[in-house]
Amino acid sequence: MKTAASYLRVIGFVLIAFLLLEFTTDEGAMATLNEYPVIWAVLVLLLLFAISVEIIVSALRNILFRSLDAEAQARYLEAEALEKEQQFSGIKKLYNKLAGGRPMEEEGEIILDHNYDGIKELDNSLPPWWVYLFYVTIIFAAVYLIRFEIFNDYDQAQEYEEAVAEAQLEIEEYKRNNPDIINASNVELLTAANDLAAGKAIFTANCVACHKADGGGGIGPNLTDEYWILGGGIKNVFTTLMEGGRPGKGMISWKEDLNPVEMAQVGSYVLSFQGTTPAEPKAPEGEIWVEEAASAEGETLEDAAVVTDSTVTDSTVTIIEEPIE
Repeated sequence: MKTAASYLRVIGFVLIAFLLLEFTTDEGAMATLNEYPVIWAVLVLLLLFAISVEIIVSALRNILFRSLDAEAQARYLEAEALEKEQQFSGIKKLYNKLAGGRPMEEEGEIILDHNYDGIKELDNSLPPWWVYLFYVTIIFAAVYLIRFEIFNDYDQAQEYEEAVAEAQLEIEEYKRNNPDIINASNVELLTAANDLAAGKAIFTANCVACHKADGGGGIGPNLTDEYWILGGGIKNVFTTLMEGGRPGKGMISWKEDLNPVEMAQVGSYVLSFQGTTPAEPKAPEGEIWVEEAASAEGETLEDAAVVTDSTVTDSTVTIIEEPIE
């Protein structure tokens, strides 16, 4: 395994294996390698296999060469030298053509008359690849000028808005294809016994220290009344669990410790405290939170009634209403 072709074959073999992994997995090659580290071992084994094949082939060729007589060995070496000379000949010709240089034996034809302390200068032309690239930049500049300065095609702001809209569509499509993904926009109140039991277990393990077992509140606020600091309802409670409370003095974010399903379960269990009577209720904090539907219904009732008296006791508001006569 001493030729450049051998090294290229080994590299190409491993590269093909990597590309097959890239195009045959949904996550992509790097994601798959990170998720399943054993695949690294498989790729290493493939590399060792390719190297072993090249070494075996080289050893067999060496054995066959030694079995030849002197004349046959000479012919073989001559043919091998000719093969090496012709190897990559097409690439070499293309390189020489793009470089545009002159052979050393022809440099006398392009030497200039200038002589600086014995140092002479050659009148070489620019390499063709450089000239072609320069022509491409001129064409690109002309097209860009006509498209964006004369015909006023899209600008950066429009391109950004289109990219954001496209990303939003992809997000919505992803949500439609993965309905089991729970977030603040689609989370729903869980009422099944098993979900509430799971939420209770999470609450007991993580939340009792601040809110007490009966939700009456300690370091944290009372969870049994109608007052909420960051809003009530499952969506607001889920968001508070996900992002945490007020900066510097509120509850920490639990998204690193609980998955979305667990946060939906414990949020639903927290809301089950509503209307219960704790042993030592903490004073109300925040403001009364009312569901939008309930709020709309309350406005309708308010049109037909006049509040004449109200009594506030702890976190419960009692309203005595008289109908309009």
